[in-house]
Amino acid sequence: MIYRKYVKRILDIILSALAIVILSPVFLVLALLVRLKLGSPVLFKQQRPGYHGKIFGLYKFRSMTDERDADGELLPDEVRLTSFGKKLRATSLDELPEFFNILKGDMSFVGPRPLLVQYLPLYSEEQAHRHDVLPGLTGWAQVNGRNAISWQEKFRLDVEYVRNLSFALDVKIVLMTVKSVLRHEGISSGTSATMEEFHGN
Repeated sequence: MIYRKYVKRILDIILSALAIVILSPVFLVLALLVRLKLGSPVLFKQQRPGYHGKIFGLYKFRSMTDERDADGELLPDEVRLTSFGKKLRATSLDELPEFFNILKGDMSFVGPRPLLVQYLPLYSEEQAHRHDVLPGLTGWAQVNGRNAISWQEKFRLDVEYVRNLSFALDVKIVLMTVKSVLRHEGISSGTSATMEEFHGN
C-alpha cells in the first residue's frame, strides 16, 4: 500500500526527470528527423483517459502522415504509417515524449496503457478497473503480447496488474519491456498496422 500510494509516484518523478535530462540530445535529434520526414507538428497530442478516467493530453512523436482521401477523411493507419514511422514504433522511440506526462503526474512508468476516450463507455465493470491506477508507459499487457493479443486478454492482464501492483512486479515489467523492445515484439496485430479498434465486448 505504501508503494502504491507514495513510493511509486516519487520514483516516477525522479526517474522521468533524469530521463528527460539524459535523453535531451535524443529528443532533439528525433524532433529534427520527424520534422524533416513527416513535417509539422513534430509532436502528436491526443486526449486519453487516465486515473479514474480523467482526461489528459498524451504526447508522442509523430509516426504518420496526414494523408486524406477525396472527402477529407484520414487514410487508414497502414497507408499513413511510413517506413520511418514504423522504425519509430518498432524501437518505441515515438513514446519518449510521454516522460513529460509521467513527470506531470498524468502517467506512471508502469501501468495499463492509456487508450482512446471513446472506449470508456464500452468497458465492462471488471475492465473499467484498469483505471484504478495511473496509466503507464509500459504495462503487464504490453510485455505479454502488446498489440498481438486480443482486447479481452489485454484488459484481463491490465486488471490483473492493478490487483497485484507491487515494486517487484513493476521491476519485472520494466525488465521484460527492455527485452520486448529489443526483439520488436507485438508491435502490430495480425490484421492491422497497430491494433484493431475496440467495439465493446
